[in-house]
Amino acid sequence: MKRLLPSKSRLAFLSLALSATMLGGAIQPASAEERALVIARDMDVNSLDPARAWCDTCQIYNTSVYEQLVTLDKDNKVQPLIASSWEINPEQTELTFKLDPAAKFSDGSPVEAKDVKWSFERLKNIKGNGAFIADPISSIDIPDARTVVIKLAAPNSEFLNQASAGFLGIINSDVAAANGALSDATAVDKDTSENWFLSNSAGSGPFVLESYEPNAELRLKRNENYWRKAPTIPQVVFRQVKDAVAQAQMLQSGAADIAMQIDAETAKTLESSNVVVDKVPSYNFVYIALSPGAKANTVKLTPEVREAISIAIDRTSLIDFTVGGAGRAIATPIPLGFPGGDNHEIPAYDPDRAKELLAAAGVGDGFTLKSIYPDMNVYGVDFSLMMQKIQQDLAKVGITVELSPVPFANWREAANGDHIPLTAVFFAPDFFGTSQYVDVFGLSEGSVWAKRAGGETDPSIISTETGKLREQALAAPAEEAEKLWFEAGELMAKARIIIPMVSPDLILAHSPDVKGVRYSACCNLPLAEITN
Repeated sequence: MKRLLPSKSRLAFLSLALSATMLGGAIQPASAEERALVIARDMDVNSLDPARAWCDTCQIYNTSVYEQLVTLDKDNKVQPLIASSWEINPEQTELTFKLDPAAKFSDGSPVEAKDVKWSFERLKNIKGNGAFIADPISSIDIPDARTVVIKLAAPNSEFLNQASAGFLGIINSDVAAANGALSDATAVDKDTSENWFLSNSAGSGPFVLESYEPNAELRLKRNENYWRKAPTIPQVVFRQVKDAVAQAQMLQSGAADIAMQIDAETAKTLESSNVVVDKVPSYNFVYIALSPGAKANTVKLTPEVREAISIAIDRTSLIDFTVGGAGRAIATPIPLGFPGGDNHEIPAYDPDRAKELLAAAGVGDGFTLKSIYPDMNVYGVDFSLMMQKIQQDLAKVGITVELSPVPFANWREAANGDHIPLTAVFFAPDFFGTSQYVDVFGLSEGSVWAKRAGGETDPSIISTETGKLREQALAAPAEEAEKLWFEAGELMAKARIIIPMVSPDLILAHSPDVKGVRYSACCNLPLAEITN
């Protein structure tokens, strides 16, 4: 699960008179022709250090203030950024990047190979949530100031895509090191730069950090030394606005230009206004998960019982109920549109067959299933509403679900402790590539969900095949890899430990004067493309 999004509480009224105080005061435009872009969102910022940041807002920040070796276009094709060209050996274990000689940091100093090496090694050694992207790196050579040679411990055809992730933003190593940042093995304990990064930036991106006030606002300003085409917007201000209705009212009043967490229900209230509301498919998804190894299980969650639970849920009705139909059913924990994610058969709603399976498993008289889940709204899905719908569906086949919504920290403790018989979670991609899903959901020994599903108690859920398919796919040409990822997706779907419910559409709501708003797998919202 990644990057928390807002609660779906409903405010009866939002006074626009609060804009001078709650909104942090007026924003002075750079000129008569230029004005700031105001974005209303529930900011989930945990850090502004690229090596530590782990949130949706952080993803936007990391790819706007810092730059990566490469980026993705609207079709998820890799495009040059800091690197003007690259070569990959046939074994997919060595990538050689040539840096653009024009690239420079916001202080005017050149972006050099030493900065790339330092930034990547620091990400790995800080050991934050994003470190998994740097973990496959075995060594980095810098034969000259414009050449970076990255050697991987194993074949990885996705590493070029991974290089577009915000965590791999290139930091001005001289500036950061002078302010307590470390890149060596001591970084995890001795790096003292995190507070410095909350009020300073050291990147080469189109924007620089102007100020950050936790739980209030994040301000960026145009990088006047930007080495590529400068953004037209002089300033970007993220306003902390938790509620979707409040965000919508800010759009209608002109207090915000973009609202990033409008749900399907709230979007309907904007239909008669001049606000632009675009619904686009997303790569995010919400899923339920079963833990055969949970201590609280009252019956054994065999493959037959897990299949019965899956087909006893009416997914079409659930999508209508939770997101007003603004979402897609998803069969396996690989996003639609990712390699290997399409064309899997959606489990058909079949309560009669579910009853037969339960009877055959010896639990036809029914049983109780305890469900602990985060009390939150993610991507427009209210988890409590969704779980109530699932509770109703499972009751029809004799399964009583006890619902226990809890704060996220409590959920994490339960999931990693005695485990949870039935829970609900969410996931968003960190890069355009399928390996991350097999890593998390493939049930290989020691993996996240092998542990959370209680694999140490019930080793029957452990898969030896998904890990092999992952290795083969990462070493294979694209067409062959697609088939291998699909096969891994089939195995994950058939395990019925992770049971996806919906991939909600992303709702992009903005002023009609704002152009260039789009969703990106690497950058979330590419700020430099936006004009107002």
